[in-house]
Amino acid sequence: MRVPFPAVSFALVTVAALAGLTGCSDPRPAPTEAAAAALPPGRPAVYAAALEGPEPFVRALYAVYAADGGGLSPLPPGQDPIYGRMLNAMIGADFAKAGGEVPFLDHDPICGCQDAADFALQSVTVTGTGSTTAEAAVVFTNMGEVRHQTLKLIREGRYWRVSDVLVPGEAPLTEQLLKVID
Repeated sequence: MRVPFPAVSFALVTVAALAGLTGCSDPRPAPTEAAAAALPPGRPAVYAAALEGPEPFVRALYAVYAADGGGLSPLPPGQDPIYGRMLNAMIGADFAKAGGEVPFLDHDPICGCQDAADFALQSVTVTGTGSTTAEAAVVFTNMGEVRHQTLKLIREGRYWRVSDVLVPGEAPLTEQLLKVID
């Protein structure tokens, strides 16, 4: 039996789309820990460390703030690969719902700030919570203030990403965003 051309095209497009959604493996070899550590603080170092494990990933994130105080260069809301898919979707929905006004999330959740100065990472304690999840309890100083927070991490494909940010005395970031976008 011969399959009509449009049906074959649709099947190929569907398979290609599903492959993209499932996170096809990256054919490039993963950088070694030494290679990631050799990169200057910034997105390339964060992406390389995200392949190594949760602790190198978190340390690379905060190294950017300690190096220049500016944090990571912003990407379009909802499209930042340091965040997991669900958190990215929530950030994007918050931005879209704001309709050109200031969104709820108008600060950098990694440092819990809009500005960083005299930034120093004090400690990182990573605890595995599952085969693809971990929590990183972080203590840092920013502008002379000691801050404590926990980054919930998820491994999506080969990369570790931030899935939530927990600050003592506040609801988790994902809960706050859900209230705004719901």
